[in-house]
Amino acid sequence: IGCGSGQTMAWFRGLHAGWKTAGIDISLDGLRAASASGEHVLEASALDLPIPSHSMDVVISFDVLQHLPLGGGDQRALQEMYRVLRPGGWLLVRTNAQAIPYSADDPTYNFHKYQTAELRAKLVGAGFDVVRLGRVNALLGLAEIPRELKARVHSESSYVGLLSDMPRRGLSWHLKHSWLRMEGALVAAGFSLPLGRTHVLLARARAGDTSS
Repeated sequence: IGCGSGQTMAWFRGLHAGWKTAGIDISLDGLRAASASGEHVLEASALDLPIPSHSMDVVISFDVLQHLPLGGGDQRALQEMYRVLRPGGWLLVRTNAQAIPYSADDPTYNFHKYQTAELRAKLVGAGFDVVRLGRVNALLGLAEIPRELKARVHSESSYVGLLSDMPRRGLSWHLKHSWLRMEGALVAAGFSLPLGRTHVLLARARAGDTSS
């Protein structure tokens, strides 16, 4: 959900050969690129998935929840993800986390940052059992604080969307990704970091519930 140009689907099939994947997005440019790469995709919203109930084994959604309509869009999307999953099916989500500096909701970009307890409550409310929920981007996120504070001086929006322009080579790049792999391993092992700009979560649709 939010498949973009299809890299996540290709990544998943590389780990799980033989699985069938399908992606949805609202961005036509991304969908065109994914289709040109041979991916099965269609234009649709996370709020209204054109997928039969209880028909999917896994749902993956990276960096989508925080950009859904404020005031309940994320809860609607989580309910839809639960609906399309078979009982016992898996949900893998990456979304952002409230950090320093604090970011209020931005209605211009439908942008929201999550507290861990808030995200857990919304997952449970949608029908999921949370298996793993932790923060990553801890150390690297600290390095973003001065740049975000500076950007806000020149922006009326609380959403500045800064991305690293670090080239994909050299010692700095390898150190950065080694650190991220270590954080990922900690979350996978069940540890919850006390800070970090990104949430990674693994949840499971409650087995035996086919009422939705």
